[in-house]
Amino acid sequence: GLFILFLRWCMNAFVSLAYRKFFAGGVCRSNVQLPGKVVVITGANTGIGKETARELARRGARVYIACRDVLKGESAASEIRADTKNSQVLVRKLDLSDTKSIRAFAEGFLAGVMMCPYSKTADGFESHLGVNHLGHFLLTHLLLERLKESTPARVVNLSSVVHHAGKIHFHDLQSEKYYSRSLAYCHSKLANVLFTRELAKRLQGTGVTTYAVHPGIVSSELVRHSFLLCLLWRIFSPFIKSAWEGAQTSLHCALAEGLEPLTGKYFSDCKKAWVSPKSRDNKTAERLWNVSCELLGIQWE
Repeated sequence: GLFILFLRWCMNAFVSLAYRKFFAGGVCRSNVQLPGKVVVITGANTGIGKETARELARRGARVYIACRDVLKGESAASEIRADTKNSQVLVRKLDLSDTKSIRAFAEGFLAGVMMCPYSKTADGFESHLGVNHLGHFLLTHLLLERLKESTPARVVNLSSVVHHAGKIHFHDLQSEKYYSRSLAYCHSKLANVLFTRELAKRLQGTGVTTYAVHPGIVSSELVRHSFLLCLLWRIFSPFIKSAWEGAQTSLHCALAEGLEPLTGKYFSDCKKAWVSPKSRDNKTAERLWNVSCELLGIQWE
């Protein structure tokens, strides 16, 4: 009886480990070091961003943790500095839901929300679209000249596999006529992929390349707005990536050599992945670009 119980325990442990290894996904294999390079990571006080910041700091980069909560950012930076022995891990305030904060960050430098109840940013944008797309769109615009001066340079946009369920509703971009928190998140992640595609096209020949990334299903604070997701996260925790595992594809796109021909592409598990047909629509990408410029009051040729 005891032998059979032990055998069952071994089998369960083996199956669990096999599943865990399968869901862990790819690992960044690049050995590139980054002395003299400057990295800006939004939301790097926790989760995937924090692990990405840790690894890039370990490779010698000067890392700016750009986040809303400066105290949490300082706590993360202190931990990373101690862990990596890199003193150049700095914190700057950046609220991607407020264009004034984004502009202030960019001027000082020269730094995502998921399934939250309906709300608007300080500028009147629906929160998912405003933070996940428009905030990063404006930040990239404001930092672009410095990126061009620092070539080779890369922009890595964190998207998600749920972009497959997204759609850009130009007639109701702020979700005022109909709002679903889960669909709003999907729409914003599709916007990330379309932005990456259009940005790559417009940056051809500049030495700046860009990539969209699906980090995997990651244990994250992003689900804090959804009780159901928090519950599912706990039930399926053996099959969910850690923050370190979730950071690997971002690191791959930031570090891997020879990736320049794949600019504008979408990556998952450290390799180019399939995107939805809507993500490959050049007209939608260009229209979203133009509408984003209009909403933000900027000119970006």
